[in-house]
Amino acid sequence: MDFTERERQVLTDIEKWSAQMHHEQTDFEMTYDKWLENSLSLIPENIRTEFFSKLDNWLFHLHAILQGSQFQVDARERLIGSARIFKQDIDDISDLKELTIDELTYLAENQIAKHHLYSFAHGGLSGTGGLLLLGTDIPAITILNLRIVQLIAMTYGYEVNTPYEMMTSLKVFHAATLPKRMRYQGWEALIRDADGNNQNQYFYNGSEELTDETWLELPLKHIVKAIAISVLRKRMIQGIPLISMAIGAGMNYQLTRQVSDFAHNYYRFRFLNEKES
Repeated sequence: MDFTERERQVLTDIEKWSAQMHHEQTDFEMTYDKWLENSLSLIPENIRTEFFSKLDNWLFHLHAILQGSQFQVDARERLIGSARIFKQDIDDISDLKELTIDELTYLAENQIAKHHLYSFAHGGLSGTGGLLLLGTDIPAITILNLRIVQLIAMTYGYEVNTPYEMMTSLKVFHAATLPKRMRYQGWEALIRDADGNNQNQYFYNGSEELTDETWLELPLKHIVKAIAISVLRKRMIQGIPLISMAIGAGMNYQLTRQVSDFAHNYYRFRFLNEKES
């Protein structure tokens, strides 16, 4: 099927966005990578393998729990209801593929804007330095970002409760949270898989491994954030720990923006790629 002028423009925008991910490693980044590699090499390989396997299992279970939650079921129904504004005979998530790219973008951007706000608010609360909020910050921000990937996928007509779509959404989340210098490689790997032959695939036939040494920078950043918040939370401005709250809100917002931009561009590309085929 031929693209409309608007669809060609969206593809051009995605290409420009992906080109911006090209990143030459700095000397500092190469030194950091070498240090991290050397540090991890001190840990026996069987322990490292078991650690990353358990981390992958945690993400799989988190995804499944989130997808089966009433909260997500309600969000699914609201999404279908919102889509009926544009086309009244939409009854299922797969029917959303009948909408135009601009209509789908509108629905997705509504979800993204809400999650930006949730992330900013949660980061601000964790920035108050409360032990419970700080302790649950990494699981909470992981859940929030997994959820926005799921919602964007559903917006473009992909049911994430099948093995193939579940694994794809997890790989999108993983690639979106990689360090900037490695994110483009993750994007290219996803794009290679995003061809029209996979659109009706149910089972996932590729590698199911997600996390490795390259992904550890994300939790390390949030551990450093927690330390900074703990140190700065006593610096009050009119009785409010504004500095630590700004750190928490800013970092969480930036991560959610990074994940949502990546996921949105991926699922827009995949939607158009399948339409062409």
